[in-house]
Amino acid sequence: MKKILLVLITFLIPLLSKAQFNNSEIFNRIRPSDSLNKTLHFNFYTFNYVRNYEYSNKFHDGYTLYGTQLEPQLVYYAHPNLAISVGAYLRKDFGEEGLHEAKPLFSLKYKKRNLTLIFGALEGNIQHNYIEPLYNFERKITTPVEYGTQLLVERENFKLDSWIAWQKMIYKGEAAKEEIVGGLITEATLLRNASWKLSIPAQFLAYHQGGQIDVLKEIPLTTLFNGATGLKFHKTIGLNVKEIYTDNYISVYKDFSPTKVRAYQGGFGLWLNAGIVTKWGELVASYWKGNNFITIKGMPLYQSVSETVYDHGFKQSNRNILAVRYRYQKELVPKLYLDVRFEPHVDLNNTAKNLEFNHSLFLTYKENFKL
Repeated sequence: MKKILLVLITFLIPLLSKAQFNNSEIFNRIRPSDSLNKTLHFNFYTFNYVRNYEYSNKFHDGYTLYGTQLEPQLVYYAHPNLAISVGAYLRKDFGEEGLHEAKPLFSLKYKKRNLTLIFGALEGNIQHNYIEPLYNFERKITTPVEYGTQLLVERENFKLDSWIAWQKMIYKGEAAKEEIVGGLITEATLLRNASWKLSIPAQFLAYHQGGQIDVLKEIPLTTLFNGATGLKFHKTIGLNVKEIYTDNYISVYKDFSPTKVRAYQGGFGLWLNAGIVTKWGELVASYWKGNNFITIKGMPLYQSVSETVYDHGFKQSNRNILAVRYRYQKELVPKLYLDVRFEPHVDLNNTAKNLEFNHSLFLTYKENFKL
């Protein structure tokens, strides 16, 4: 099986010439609209998931996430440029008593032409469109809600997502550290015509843990940085083969903490992808080459320091991962989307191990009702 996978990747990469799948059908975006003024709507969104990791390596635990998420919200369109929403986020993991998590959702969104300003619950998580070594898709299940401020610019040839999220608020004398995370994602189109597009993406993610009013002065400050930039080429084909593309990035990690306590203070990685989108689904060949790389919120499989249950702290400076990932998506009925994924990989530094994989099934329903 490993030989078949390696042959397939070797064949695909020169022929296809996306760092991650297009997840737009999973997104739930609420925006002001010129056609909506002084009206109240009910936005209903549910995301149902099965994600299973058949892993036995030292960097990513093997486990299953199985359950459902609900996000009912009331949305008041106060002005064609302003929407205010209030609701709740509910997560139910199957096999667990009661709700796993419940949070309020508050959001104010101002939109003027190509600019959107958000305060409260962000259009965050996988909607930021980070590459997986920087932001793990699984966070859509485990930590989908981000609160903070976000500025979006969406032009034909330029996109920007600038955001900051407050993860841990502290009060005077508290025995905890405040935690802040934020980032910037841009993509500038260099060349475009009717069938192809060449663009330069840039992404960074920063994390800070500190504060001046806590009582844990013995714990040092933490400031970490992940970044990535590269080149993307997409070509539209049509008919049964809709698109071919290549998305390639160089990623960096840097520890800017005053007191260095981590195994590595800096590192880098190459994230190379070649994909094809057809009427039968999407296929992506991916290669990760990492060196001393630590990720802030990315997929643990790609970093050089383990955070697993049984091998926590294990270090491997060089990481080499080859994968072929398949995704099939279909709108079963209006507003109901099926998403099936199968993602096998081979660790080239440990080829004696068998081929490992994760697979997922998602059902997403979203609709907006005028009250």
